[in-house]
Amino acid sequence: MITTLINIVQDCRELFLKGYHADKNIRYKGTVDLVTEYDVAVEKRLTESLQKAFPDFTVIGEESTTVMTHPNKAIYVDPIDGTTNFVHGLPFCAISVGMYKDGKPIAGVVYNPVLEECFSAEFGKGAFLNGTKISVSKQTDFQQSLIATGFPYTKVQKGKDYEWVLRTMANILPITRDVRRGGSAAIDLCYVACGKFEAYYECNLKPWDVAAGILILQEAGGKISNENGDAYSLDDHIIASSNSFVHGDLVEQIG
Repeated sequence: MITTLINIVQDCRELFLKGYHADKNIRYKGTVDLVTEYDVAVEKRLTESLQKAFPDFTVIGEESTTVMTHPNKAIYVDPIDGTTNFVHGLPFCAISVGMYKDGKPIAGVVYNPVLEECFSAEFGKGAFLNGTKISVSKQTDFQQSLIATGFPYTKVQKGKDYEWVLRTMANILPITRDVRRGGSAAIDLCYVACGKFEAYYECNLKPWDVAAGILILQEAGGKISNENGDAYSLDDHIIASSNSFVHGDLVEQIG
């Protein structure tokens, strides 16, 4: 299963890179939420290949889904996670594909063709970067931890999400090594999985943003929850993820 999934995702490499290096036609899904013709083209290719390889699964893609549902067998697809980075030529963007059965992740691939980083995991079999097994950081001191976060598109309305971003940043920044904002939830989760970050948190994400990264991080020894420390659901508004050792500290600051 995982080999097939990796092959399908990596088959989009040339199309992804063509778009990354090209001038792009951009439209807006919201005030600052971008989509390019390459988001649509990559999703179309992925969907066709996934439906052929896994006909029992329903493909749920970022650019084609209007009503969110969670079938018993689902594949959540983000053709370009980090579209703003993609548009501006920043290399933190990736294809993210997560397979779920009965509401549980069973396989996931996050592939960054620009940096040639392919993260993958299958339930119960560990997590890998380009075929090499990975594991989370062993750091236990929150003060020595490097934390990642993201800013939701809803911040421009300056509502509750905006206030939450400012409050959590004010809480976390003074008591950790530092905070990074990479611009791709999928990559942030994978960077916790391979030990580059100790933790990552964000609000107002969609299932396709995190579906693959969740399993990759869990298989690498990490922990995922909502802001209260309870088991994370794809419909939760806030995600908290860590190497597990600093999870309590993270939840304390963002809850």
